[in-house]
Amino acid sequence: MPEQSFRFRFRVRYGECDAQGVVFNARYADFVDIAVNEYIRTLFGDYQHLLDQDLDIQVVSMTVNWKAPAKFDDVLEARIRAGRLGNTSFTLHLEFFRHGDGQFIADADITYVVIQPSKMAKAVIPDSLRDKLETGAPGVLISHAGETA
Repeated sequence: MPEQSFRFRFRVRYGECDAQGVVFNARYADFVDIAVNEYIRTLFGDYQHLLDQDLDIQVVSMTVNWKAPAKFDDVLEARIRAGRLGNTSFTLHLEFFRHGDGQFIADADITYVVIQPSKMAKAVIPDSLRDKLETGAPGVLISHAGETA
């Protein structure tokens, strides 16, 4: 994934690690969710903006592949870009790297379906959202890690 993808940094907390001293596998779903929330906020603005258009997104699939362990206090960087853009669904691809040494930690694909909450039914991805997903947020970095470099 190019360096110009959207990037989100966060620090691994003690409670996210298991008895082996590494990030517990189930926590990666949380990491994906937190990173995607920042990405969606960057692309579409406040989440309420989607709801005000009678639009919402729901997860229908997520896969994670682990490459190396992450540990307590590591700063991880999620890099996000759009994958497949369908008629009513879209996939985001994430890659997680350890900030500092660049170790590739994991990748994930998460697929959302766009719905119309008032009808609880699938909705076609509006062109305005599709355009933002296709463009992405290249070069944007948001950090919650408090790293110094």
